[in-house]
Amino acid sequence: MASSPKRPKQPQPSTHVRVAVVGSGFGGLGAGVRLRRAGITDFVILERADSVGGTWRDNSYPGCACDVPSHLYSFSFAPNPEWPRSFSRQPDIRAYLERVADTFGLRPHLRFNTEVTELRWDQQAAHWRVTTTAGSWTADAVVSAAGPLADPQIPDIPGLADFPGKVFHSSRWDHDFDLTGKRVAMVGTGASAAQIVPSIQPQVAKLTVFQRTPAWVLPRADREISAAEKWLHAAIPATGKLRRATLFALRELQVDAFVRRPGALKLVQRLAVRNLEQAVADPQLRAKLTPDYRIGCKRILLSNAYYPALAAPNAEVVAAGLAEVRGSTLVDADGGEHEADAIVFGTGFHVTDMPIGERVFGIDGRSLAQEWKGGMEALRGSTVHGFPNLFFVIGPNTGLGNNSMILMIESQLNYLVDALTTLSAIGATAIQPTARAQRRWNLELQHRMSRTVWTTGGCKSWYLEADGKNTVLWPGSTTSFRRATRRVDLAEYEIIKRPVPVATVSQEVPA
Repeated sequence: MASSPKRPKQPQPSTHVRVAVVGSGFGGLGAGVRLRRAGITDFVILERADSVGGTWRDNSYPGCACDVPSHLYSFSFAPNPEWPRSFSRQPDIRAYLERVADTFGLRPHLRFNTEVTELRWDQQAAHWRVTTTAGSWTADAVVSAAGPLADPQIPDIPGLADFPGKVFHSSRWDHDFDLTGKRVAMVGTGASAAQIVPSIQPQVAKLTVFQRTPAWVLPRADREISAAEKWLHAAIPATGKLRRATLFALRELQVDAFVRRPGALKLVQRLAVRNLEQAVADPQLRAKLTPDYRIGCKRILLSNAYYPALAAPNAEVVAAGLAEVRGSTLVDADGGEHEADAIVFGTGFHVTDMPIGERVFGIDGRSLAQEWKGGMEALRGSTVHGFPNLFFVIGPNTGLGNNSMILMIESQLNYLVDALTTLSAIGATAIQPTARAQRRWNLELQHRMSRTVWTTGGCKSWYLEADGKNTVLWPGSTTSFRRATRRVDLAEYEIIKRPVPVATVSQEVPA
């Protein structure tokens, strides 16, 4: 008997949720907690990897740690009295995020191995169509918590594809590749490199560091947190809150120097110069490692081991970028040649050109990448004209140069929850910022930015667009941002209501 022909597989209908959250790092998990606390339980958290953690899952390179004090680098609603060190390392931060997912009941909402490939606003239905590698959803609102430190950036270097050795980015560390006895090239001298270099220098045969621009480095006041401190914070939670408040206040006091009076950073710069002089005896190496811009213009690095590692006999600092690769020979911008068995790129991420922009399509099918062609802009770092009910966590101009990003994340979550509860209260479906409100916010923001050390300090950094516009950092205190995002001002928004379908009235035809 002949087998019957197989029926073509029917496409699965989309599942509708009230909120779709993209990413499960601090921003995505924080959004899940705040949504549940607001009584919104109809949501999914879409994660392209197989576990939570975001940048703290992806970045597992040797020495990876946070440069913000542990008790400040955690959610206010989820204190951790068990932090092992004053500056926590990557495994401890990742474990903290796993506990947050468990403690706050987020596991049922998580969808792993589910990469968002397209977010498209359906104007007729007034909701988002979410396409992923594991199915599709529709959602009233989308929270983009993919973060700016998600997609690594490797420069286009001639000959790199033909390099016979190992090549990887710091955020995609190959733990199966043993660096022991190898000639290793470290490309970049940012925050990741400052942690990687001292971690691998003792084991490699030769370490060549390609440095385009040196960084200012200050000592890192890291220490193990005692058992007595942990007991005190667990037994008397108020002591943990006091510690956090003190750390917060000390960081907030620094803001004025960064955003209004960069000249006040001269004392800090003298401390950095002294740190360099004490750690590096060789005057030629010291000259290579001395920046020619004001401290704070680029990210300040914290390390006690970076300078000693660079001064080690098996380390070489090349004060020129990597220009070309010829087989196993790396050629710097000055023509110098260097042999290597492996290349590690610490060259940052797509921050000012976030890849998710290519996947988001708003009103009239316009992509977010097109909207941001002249530079990223949002209203209060959270919403964008032409993209209704799209809310950013760590959106444009919400980054910090001297404080904990968790503070900014929680402020944006306040804004998100207020927006969603306001929509319910007024019986509306969606909101989008008016072009006028968004433009006014960004004109004022860029005016304030013009006085900051990031603009006046005399450097080029990953905070800036090609034209010098800073679309990454917030030119103020975290307290001022908290005030700016405490409530949604409907005067800044256009209200959208879902069209009411026209009922079809059937008429019986008499027999």
